[in-house]
Amino acid sequence: MDVAHVIAKGRFKVNALSATLTGERAAEEPRRFTSIALHFTIDGEVPADKIERAIALSRDKYCSVWHSMRHDIELKVTYQVVSG
Repeated sequence: MDVAHVIAKGRFKVNALSATLTGERAAEEPRRFTSIALHFTIDGEVPADKIERAIALSRDKYCSVWHSMRHDIELKVTYQVVSG
């Protein structure tokens, strides 16, 4: 939600935004997450630097989920822009 909100505040035309989350878990109990990959697909006209800024703000400032997780969990965030 944070990424969508920051992009919308920038008044960029976005037709759709989707996010896919995948994770890797430890082999042993308690099988906690060891890494998470979050990928955004943005359908619209948003410059790459604005998307990167929105992702950075979400991760560093706004995302309560990220700040609630253990700090040793790797979080990789990627994105792609499609024009529809």
